[in-house]
This record gives sequence, structure tokens and C-alpha cells, in this order.
Amino acid sequence: MIEVSVLNMDGNEVGKFPVDEALLGTVVRPALLKQALVRHNANQRQGTVRTKSRAEIEGSTKKLYAQKHTGNARRGNLRTSVMKGGGMAFAKRPRDFRQDMPLKQRRLARANAILAKILSNNLKILDTFTVATPKTKEVAKILKNLNVDRSAIIATNGIDRFLWRSARNISRMSIKPAADLNAYDVLSKRTLIITKEAFENVLKTCTPSKVKESDES
Repeated sequence: MIEVSVLNMDGNEVGKFPVDEALLGTVVRPALLKQALVRHNANQRQGTVRTKSRAEIEGSTKKLYAQKHTGNARRGNLRTSVMKGGGMAFAKRPRDFRQDMPLKQRRLARANAILAKILSNNLKILDTFTVATPKTKEVAKILKNLNVDRSAIIATNGIDRFLWRSARNISRMSIKPAADLNAYDVLSKRTLIITKEAFENVLKTCTPSKVKESDES
């Protein structure tokens, strides 16, 4: 059992939150986290690029000059890739880069990413995180109280429009509902800031896991 400090918006500790590491995968699995990151980046690729091959270029198919005894480099017709305006030697074609990952594996990767944040002291659990009006200055003050001076992601319980409008202009800062978090969101930022209520809901979606013998070695 891991105990994580619960902070208020002034940065003061107001309690402890016990976390069962079995819910977060027990140990950090680097291979699983890498697979989740590669999958996320691959799924962001459009794959719509396309270039013309020599067969799709307009022009004569006649050989320009003899292969030998001209003193020039050997070449074929106008469509060849060595000519200006010719086709590509290995023309690019649209392709699907998407990778699949089972739901249980995706959830385990997210839980494992949160465990990595806990072990590196980069998880901030707040008892509440609200602003009365959409002011960036208010959120910046709270981040300063939490000693967050690098990239961070704020995970809330549901959509808080005032908080979202207040944090969106801060550099290297993102905000999402905790239910929409994935492993990439957690790992791409230095600090994870999450409300206590949102963290409890995340843990409810986690399944206890046991470490296999191969993982321990």
C-alpha cells in the first residue's frame, strides 16, 4: 500500500490517500508503456501522402540515347527517377499506420503510467481544484503553490469549463477529464495533477493484477 499526500490549492498537506499498487499494475512495465506510446503516435499519423511513380508520369517511353559509348551517364526515358520531373523510384502510397491494443492492456498501461508518476513523486492529488471565474492568473498561482514549474496535465472529474478556460493559455499545460486519460497523456507531461474525487473514479476502473515470475526477474 502506497500513501500519497492530499494537498489543497495552497499546496499544504491535508491528508493521505492510500493507493493499492496492485490496482496500478504492482510494478512499472517499461515495455508496456513503450507499446502504448508507439501505438498512440502511430494512430496520429494520417497516412495520406502519395507521390507518382515513373509509370504515372507523362512522357515518351523511348530511351533517350544509347546505353554505351556516349560519354554520358546511362539513363532510360524521360520518366526515370534520375531525370528532373521524373517519377519517384519508390513512390509513396497511402497506408494505414493504426495499431490495435486490447482494452485491458490499454487500461493497464494507463494505470502503470500513474504508478510511475507516484514512484517519481510527480503525482499531485488535490482535495478540490476549482476557480470562481475563468482567470489564468488564478490557476498559475495554484501551480506555483504546488511547485509545478514544468509541463503538467490537470485531470478533473468531468468537464470544468472555468478551469479549462483558465488553464488553456498556460504553456506546456493541458487539462482533460480523468475518464479520458490515457497512458500517453500521463507520460507526455512531467506532473499529473488530479482531484481526489477523479482519482477515486479512475481507481474504480482498474483491475488488480499480479506480477508474473517473468516480470520479477
